[in-house]
Amino acid sequence: MATMADVARRAGVSVATVSHVLNDTRPVRPHTRQAVLDAVDALGYTPNTLARSLVTSRTRSIGLAVSAISNPYFTEILQGVESAALEAGYSLLIADPHDDPRHERKVVQLLHERRVDGMIVAASADPGDLVGYLRRHAVPTVFLDRLVDASAPEDVSPGEGAGAASVLGGPRFDQVCAEGTAPTALLVAHLAELGHRRIALVAGLPGLSTTSERVSGYREGLAAAGLAYDGRLLVCGNSESAGAERATSALLALPDPPTALVTANNAMTIGALRALRRHGRSVPDDIALCCFDDFAWADLFSPRLTAIAQPSRELGAQAVRVLLDRLAEPDRPVRTLRLQCTFVHRTSCGCPEEPGPAGAGGPTASSTLSEKGTAT
Repeated sequence: MATMADVARRAGVSVATVSHVLNDTRPVRPHTRQAVLDAVDALGYTPNTLARSLVTSRTRSIGLAVSAISNPYFTEILQGVESAALEAGYSLLIADPHDDPRHERKVVQLLHERRVDGMIVAASADPGDLVGYLRRHAVPTVFLDRLVDASAPEDVSPGEGAGAASVLGGPRFDQVCAEGTAPTALLVAHLAELGHRRIALVAGLPGLSTTSERVSGYREGLAAAGLAYDGRLLVCGNSESAGAERATSALLALPDPPTALVTANNAMTIGALRALRRHGRSVPDDIALCCFDDFAWADLFSPRLTAIAQPSRELGAQAVRVLLDRLAEPDRPVRTLRLQCTFVHRTSCGCPEEPGPAGAGGPTASSTLSEKGTAT
């Protein structure tokens, strides 16, 4: 393999100059830079990233811990993370915590032991152990999609159990997520405008911020429409298809079943549709349906699915940018970035097909960014 010294000899410069060109650590005259780059191409030189990491204490790698990578939503987030990381010259190490708090802590520790420069994590519903680990080891971390209350108590030492003495404070974390409350309220308001008075929600896994926000949006939408909240119409689908299928069947078994249904993620939409088909219910003739999370084939269903589309790729890309900002400036104020969603108006809600491009029409909110700075 060609070495940096070989490149320097071919380009007629010092090894230090080659290093400055490759690492962009000092300005180099354009013709000298080009000579070095030409030598790199001619010799097929590949930088030794391991050796570089020993010198710089940086591996130029990011750890990504995201559950349900097979979920189209998280797959698109992954694509956004990968694209932004590659553009910045970072590699990606990926692990699936399976939404299990114990497994989550383990995989994040394994990523940390691989000396990643920072971490992007979609936390579980019970991330206390994870937060404690990240704090103790001062791991630069961005929480993605699911907000974490990082001001909660943490264990004093790794060997102590949940009942051990705990302390408040310590560093908090940057976070990147989509808005959840207002978009869900918008779905409920739309169904209410169509005349529905019994609107149900199949909610996600308890403990997740995404679940809490969508439940809040559901209740806000009912209140804004002047509809009474009925606890029997709020059911838990545990963020999975099978759970949503069971929950939807329970709704249909009520003496006065709902006439409209909101599902709180794409996996639960599939489960709800299975239950509706099994019970012989037609959408939207027998029951209207709106869903949180759009996905590539949502307009291939019959009827086409009215949905809230999250800016999933941009969420992933923003998480990388926020993490890189943290690595470049460790003492900068902690940030929470919220991206807006888009209402995609189709026909499963009971509205007629509209002229124009597929999915056109209806109220929308562009995918803009809001930022909240929080002090450490």
